[in-house]
Amino acid sequence: MSPPLLRISGLTKLFPGVRALDGVDFDVRPGEVHALLGENGAGKSTLIKCLTGVMPPDAGQFILDGRPVAPSSPQAAQQLGIQTVYQEVNLLPQLSVAENLVLGHEPRRGGRIGPIDWGRAKREARKQLERVGVEADVTAPVSSLPIGVQQLVAIARAIAGDSKVLVLDEPTSSLDKAEVARLLALMGRLRGQGLGIVFVTHFLDQVYAVSDRITVLRGGKYVGTWETSGLPQLELVGHMLGRDIDEVRKLSDKHAAKPASDGSVQTVLTATGLGRTGALDPVSLQLRAGESLGLAGLLGSGRTELARLLFGADRASTGSVTMDGQTTQWTSPRQAIARGIAFVPEERKTEGICPSLSVRENIALALQARRGWLRPLSRKRQTDLADGYIKALGIRTPDGEKPIGQLSGGNQQKAVLARWLAMHPRVLILDEPTRGIDIGAKAEIEALIAKRAAEGVAVVFIATELEEVTRDCHRVLVLRDQRVVGELSGDELTVSGVMDVIARADRANAPSPDQPTLSAAGGDA
Repeated sequence: MSPPLLRISGLTKLFPGVRALDGVDFDVRPGEVHALLGENGAGKSTLIKCLTGVMPPDAGQFILDGRPVAPSSPQAAQQLGIQTVYQEVNLLPQLSVAENLVLGHEPRRGGRIGPIDWGRAKREARKQLERVGVEADVTAPVSSLPIGVQQLVAIARAIAGDSKVLVLDEPTSSLDKAEVARLLALMGRLRGQGLGIVFVTHFLDQVYAVSDRITVLRGGKYVGTWETSGLPQLELVGHMLGRDIDEVRKLSDKHAAKPASDGSVQTVLTATGLGRTGALDPVSLQLRAGESLGLAGLLGSGRTELARLLFGADRASTGSVTMDGQTTQWTSPRQAIARGIAFVPEERKTEGICPSLSVRENIALALQARRGWLRPLSRKRQTDLADGYIKALGIRTPDGEKPIGQLSGGNQQKAVLARWLAMHPRVLILDEPTRGIDIGAKAEIEALIAKRAAEGVAVVFIATELEEVTRDCHRVLVLRDQRVVGELSGDELTVSGVMDVIARADRANAPSPDQPTLSAAGGDA
């Protein structure tokens, strides 16, 4: 057994009224992928911030390569060999790949104050990309690359120097399955080079695919460390939730079944030929009361584009929407909200919350918009509304006056849901409502979706994880290449069924043997 590359002993961090970390012990061996797991609010982010010099701990010790260290800033941590890659890619999109990779240590001619040697910079950039298995034009702007490649470029930059510990904080949450597989393969190669990797994620299948050991935190406390191969997944979930296996099994069984429809066939909304030039081919669909309609497909398939058209966030080029016998074409979300349509967007941080506003203010927003600004909600009504949903949804916050930006991701998501539920919607559109949140919050949100459908709300549900779509929906529209390619329901509605529809659409679009194809350069192949 290798001695630890990094050991953290008695790590403690206090905030007013909160003990975010309480004597946590944690270690990472050289050449291992160590998964750090726990629900939102468990202390994972605080541990990473202390380790990487973002904030000082109140107690505890870091030992790196056998000697005590105390990183006072992210730059100091990087100089020690502790590197971090976050969920949101931390690159400068307007700069080239090479400029991002050599930023801060640019090779120069004639000493430290000489001009940058761009020829050498490009060569070094290519070598760094080779290490992570990426082939890309180092002169191209980072913004031109797919998000999965950007993530690998960020890792290449992180391990460019004498890196010892690499922290990956939710690196796969925005990637499709092919990009995830590529990243997991890279983690395996880096492990083989002796790097110690701390892997923070909510995707348990990825944990079991790549990690060597698992450490669980709960409520700021250290729960335990286990060899991945010897820890059954159900037992892991029990450690994360603080429940015994029987309780976890009941929770799992409760959400494994599809939500029960109330049997109503009432059509709430009909879209006819709804499309947007360059974004989505015309789509026709019906949303029925008491039913969850899933939208499934790969990234870029048109799922989000369809959701935004249904909500009026984007202007449709073709088609119309009919509700209550009236046909229209939404020109703004305000019109959709007035008719009882709610929308939880995919990008929670940039489109879902107002981070500087309180939880109370965020929850009251949609109802206030539906009432109109000439009929303002009183402060007492806002407080009662927020307190009711904080209790009903289990939002972890001291009170409704805490800025929502200071809550964990799962609690932010619950507050965004509360905002739309407060206006009692007839149609609830959910774009990736469970992405990047812990397993407990995910189960609660899935149960909430089922409950609202059972109460007669028409739900549109989008999730990258096909298991969630097939588990939580009555019908699923399958999209590929910005068009609907199939619909599944009943016994056909399985993960393999959805994948088969996508694959058949791929084969149908494949060029014939006699049809010329285009190379990446744009010429005939």
